[in-house]
Amino acid sequence: MADQATGSGHQLQTVVIGAGQAGLSAAYQLTRRGLVPERDFVVLDANDGPGGAWRHRWPSLTFDAAHGLHDLPGLPLGTPDPHEPSSAVVRRYYGAYEQLFQLPVHRPVRVTSIDDDGALLRVRSDTGGEWLARTVISGTGTWDKPYWPHYPGQETFRGRQLHTRDFWSADEFRGQRVLVVGGGTSALQFLLQLDAAGADTLWSTRRTPDFTATPFDKEWGVDVERRVNERTRAGLPTLSVVAATGLPLTETYQQGIDAGVLVSRGKLARVTERGVEFADGSTEDVDVILWATGFRPSLDHLVPLRLREPGGGIMMAEDGVSVVKEPRLFLVGYGASASTVGATRAGRAAAISATKRLAAEAERQPVA
Repeated sequence: MADQATGSGHQLQTVVIGAGQAGLSAAYQLTRRGLVPERDFVVLDANDGPGGAWRHRWPSLTFDAAHGLHDLPGLPLGTPDPHEPSSAVVRRYYGAYEQLFQLPVHRPVRVTSIDDDGALLRVRSDTGGEWLARTVISGTGTWDKPYWPHYPGQETFRGRQLHTRDFWSADEFRGQRVLVVGGGTSALQFLLQLDAAGADTLWSTRRTPDFTATPFDKEWGVDVERRVNERTRAGLPTLSVVAATGLPLTETYQQGIDAGVLVSRGKLARVTERGVEFADGSTEDVDVILWATGFRPSLDHLVPLRLREPGGGIMMAEDGVSVVKEPRLFLVGYGASASTVGATRAGRAAAISATKRLAAEAERQPVA
């Protein structure tokens, strides 16, 4: 008898990697298109419980401050307490979703590699389990790949350095001088929280912050996806989220600008033992450097398939989820679907493309 928890047994039609928004959306759509959970497909998730990357967000990121919490198909999120931590909201929501639709999520299982095994793809994990599948939908996102830029002298700094994924509470920095580096919304949220908690803050960005009053509505989202997809179809590396979206000029952020908290000192030139030197030659002593410098796609498990183009990206097909060099593989949480703006649609698109491929293969099979 097949044991899908360890990967032993008969081959699967599909393996979904990741139980975040895109992965759960894909799994739901697979069931809608006739695939039977456990028998035909499984979902492998590296986390200890539901919630995807959201389960790791800092407690002070409350539901009303979080950007991009969207409904999964078939189960509206509703209206949670705006002051509840977004991590708790999403853990509960994703957990209920998995149970309601009886999605076959196995965890914790971290996929380490995908290899070409002839007609099938072989999925290997850190538990020693292996799964053979006709198609794979990979939704590993970015949380596992924090980006740490390098500046001269960085290793000499005597204070504390941490990344977005290491941040937990602004209160621990009360009375300290904190430099936040990065131009995205996380940097803005950190600066406001740190200031409110009694820290002395500085902000550094590589370029002038791109605040925009453009409404972040459906039309805007479609335009962002179009521009990002143009890059992935060309096999170019993905850009940061803020490079594609800009920063929403909300009332809260405008107040932060007016108060002098959300005003960038510009680009860093180097890090010193006690602080930093900016590109304009000015220097500042700081106790802490918080690198809110974003993440890169978590795709190390795809290395054996040799999908990278010379520029470093992965060339995607017109649908935004199909990989040109490996048509049995579908990426969600990559490119336009790396943010929650397009994750649900990407999951649906991947499930549709995967089941179409499976149906076409079935038609080509000789009749016994």
